[in-house]
Amino acid sequence: MMKRVYICAPLGGDVEGNIGKARQYARYALMCGVAPIVPHFYALCLDDGIPGERELGMAAGVSLLWLCDELWVFGDRVTEGMASEIRFGQSLNIRIKNIREEEIGEMIGGDAS
Repeated sequence: MMKRVYICAPLGGDVEGNIGKARQYARYALMCGVAPIVPHFYALCLDDGIPGERELGMAAGVSLLWLCDELWVFGDRVTEGMASEIRFGQSLNIRIKNIREEEIGEMIGGDAS
């Protein structure tokens, strides 16, 4: 069975652009031989700009963190939502790994930023 990895990366602000980046992060994770859990994809059916829907998506994503072996942090900055996910991952004692953009480019090519 593949290791399950939670993808932790920015979503708010440029939702469409950040979903595109999350696709690249998911591809990177797959190419590393792990099964990515990508909560960003909830934004395809929920509106991140509506607080109640954002909260629903965040809650659904964090509920999947229980199933994960690791949490991988992507992006140049840690948002409030990401910090919450990281804290929850720490409380579960799962491994937290920061992924540099260079690593992504080396694995899948192109520019992940």
